[in-house]
Amino acid sequence: MRSSGSGKSGGRGNYRGAGNNRDQKQGQGQGRPRKPRPEERRYDVGPGATQDGPKSGRGGSARGGAKGGPKKPQQSPSEQRRGGGRTAPARSREYEARAEERNRERYAGKKEIKLPKTFPGAEQEGERLQKVLARAGYGSRRACEELIEEARVEVNGEIVLEQGLRVDPEKDEIKVDGLTVATQSYQFFSLNKPAGVVSTMEDPEGRQCLGDYVTNRETRLFHVGRLDTETEGVILLTNHGELAHRLTHPKYGVKKTYLAHIVGPIPRDLGKQLKDGIQLEDGYARADHFRVVEQTGKNYLVEVTLHEGRKHIVRRMLAEAGFPVDKLVRTAFGPITLGDQKSGWLRRLSNTEVGMLMREVDL
Repeated sequence: MRSSGSGKSGGRGNYRGAGNNRDQKQGQGQGRPRKPRPEERRYDVGPGATQDGPKSGRGGSARGGAKGGPKKPQQSPSEQRRGGGRTAPARSREYEARAEERNRERYAGKKEIKLPKTFPGAEQEGERLQKVLARAGYGSRRACEELIEEARVEVNGEIVLEQGLRVDPEKDEIKVDGLTVATQSYQFFSLNKPAGVVSTMEDPEGRQCLGDYVTNRETRLFHVGRLDTETEGVILLTNHGELAHRLTHPKYGVKKTYLAHIVGPIPRDLGKQLKDGIQLEDGYARADHFRVVEQTGKNYLVEVTLHEGRKHIVRRMLAEAGFPVDKLVRTAFGPITLGDQKSGWLRRLSNTEVGMLMREVDL
């Protein structure tokens, strides 16, 4: 019985000892604060915050972030080097005004920035002369500036001696070495027309015409004068209406040169007859020049130059003199020559050639 009683008392004693151990552990931990449970945490960090809740919670709200108290002002690197948490005092408006005035006085003696040099008319609309010349094909802008420096360029009859002049290509008359400059809006071509091609830009009958050689052009071109269907050689194409009109007007007398193949023998005075004038049904026709280029037996190749432009004029003159033409080629229209241009080839005229054409008709 004692053994059992002692056993019970021992059991109870052991239980009480366990309880005392737990109390001792709790007593040992009273020196540090108990970690609060999540539902007991306090996140208000404003003026009314108490110290019984933790000030450092999770997220920016506990540190004074977007949802909490005021943010700490950011410091510049120079302020961080000088003293850490000290902030610069706010500047008054008077201080800012005095600082701005000091800056103005400091830079008042500086040299002013030089603006690009301008000339009379620079404030008006237009393009710089060297740019217009470069676009017209006279080389780079620097090369065109050298043309101006060499006094080779004139605008409206006056030689340009300074750079930067602004011009209107559509209104101002620009010349280089006395030859008129063609602006970009005008196009000039020379075609070596083959035999059998009709001298029209379109043909309702479907025959081969000049328009077949100038497809895919930016602007509409038209021919200067005509050539007989069976006549070959130089024919000009352009969109410059005034130039085309003057080149074909009898007033300006632009000369055209032809090579004609005839069968002889021919008299020595044939050239004199043509220069004196041949009577045709529509009046006299006179040649400006005549010469024999080549002779092979009875076959003659003769050159005829005249300034008239009547229909079939060369064929009719030689036929009236007793020498029908087997083949006729126009080798020159004013200063534009056929050269080695192949039959059916179209080429763009150079600026020099266009200038010579314009000089022929006082443009």
